[in-house]
Amino acid sequence: MSTPVKIFIADDDRWLLESMSDWLSSEGFAVSTAPSLEKAKTELSRLEPDLFLCDVRFEDGDGLKFLRQVRRSHPDLPVIMMSGYAGPDAARESLANGAFELLSKPIIDQELRTTIDRALNQKNIEKENARLKEELDRRFGMESIVSHDLRMLKIFEMIDQVADTKATILITGENGTGKSMIARAIHKKSARRKKPFVEVACGALPDTLLESELFGHVAGAFTGAIGNKTGKFLQADQGTLFLDEIGTASTALQIKLLRALQEFEFEPLGGTDTISVDTRAILATNENLEKAVNEGRFRQDLFYRIQVIHIELPSLRERLDDIPILANHFLRKVCAEYNRKISGFSNNAMNALLSHSWPGNIRELENAIQRSVLLAKSDAIEVDALPSSITKRSSLSDSQSLSSSHSPATGHQSDNVVFQTPATIIPLSEALEGPERQIILSALKANSWNRNLTADLLGINRTTLYKKMKKLGIEEPTPQ
Repeated sequence: MSTPVKIFIADDDRWLLESMSDWLSSEGFAVSTAPSLEKAKTELSRLEPDLFLCDVRFEDGDGLKFLRQVRRSHPDLPVIMMSGYAGPDAARESLANGAFELLSKPIIDQELRTTIDRALNQKNIEKENARLKEELDRRFGMESIVSHDLRMLKIFEMIDQVADTKATILITGENGTGKSMIARAIHKKSARRKKPFVEVACGALPDTLLESELFGHVAGAFTGAIGNKTGKFLQADQGTLFLDEIGTASTALQIKLLRALQEFEFEPLGGTDTISVDTRAILATNENLEKAVNEGRFRQDLFYRIQVIHIELPSLRERLDDIPILANHFLRKVCAEYNRKISGFSNNAMNALLSHSWPGNIRELENAIQRSVLLAKSDAIEVDALPSSITKRSSLSDSQSLSSSHSPATGHQSDNVVFQTPATIIPLSEALEGPERQIILSALKANSWNRNLTADLLGINRTTLYKKMKKLGIEEPTPQ
């Protein structure tokens, strides 16, 4: 049985006080009353009501003055003021001092009930918003980054040291290693936490649109620019701007980006007015920027400017000890989300997780655990609930390990394994280009060249697919 809503009424009109109390009690509310302002002051904190109904004028004091005190001492308490002399000034002053509403006497029952319901609904919405904000802070703060790996622990220490500075930070690491989560954690631990965190996926936009996205544009700057647009640098003013996949930015855009990061000034696309901002920049990439500098694809001055603080995230295959910790963390999270009761992983399932190479890193692991929870047939995750990409690789690894420990001719264990060296050795990346090109081309054809569907099928994001197509010379055929 739910607890009734507690309403506290303060009014020196005893007839009205009793009448409202009786009616609201009949409506299911738990009602307490005070016949004077002095009594209301002493009872309010003791009663801790869910809603307060208060008269504007008392014989022993000013209800509006008391309202201001209540808003300071009980900021989450909805207050409805009542008055027999409610003119525009009284209503304006009541609302200006934090009242939810001002009702005019005589008060109609249905009007009172409607106002109370609205006030309680707004209170519930505010509580839910606060809960969601707390959940987001928990999800994207350091609490959600789980690791016992020494390299990660050193990264956590570095985040504590630099979070409250304005230093530009570069986060590098493979796709799925948690670069965005680290960026959000830095923001949440900084003094800018209450200001905007603005994220831009640089690789997802063509160059012209990316410049407009970052710096904004004025009307007429390009075809289709029918109005002014505020850029992400300005949207993140006093907060944090996270530029993901920064290695994809063109050389021309890098010049403008360098100035923005050095001077925190820029002009919108097509504009002449200079805009100044107080924006903290965090950048991320899965590319080797030093190699890109040597190849002339990335400006050296920009590289040194963004690498004031460099955080390099290790891949999941380099953090094998973290796999059980992360797997159980995601298990608890997914079980709570889908209301499932699963105690853990079987030995075979955990061995399969440990044997997998995790090319998709933490993102792949989280998705695998989510799938396993949804498909689990018992109170523990078994191998058959894991994605086939994990179980096949685990089986292949086991069979290769078994065959390599025996002589192919006799089946007996061999003390000396001889590997034949090919006459011509080429880099592994070049050797794999042919098969990789064929796999991507076949997937594109199977999906009628739909890149979104193809990326999903291959387990990569659309930007990575685009880069691979460009690198391998794959182009969509022109319709005849």
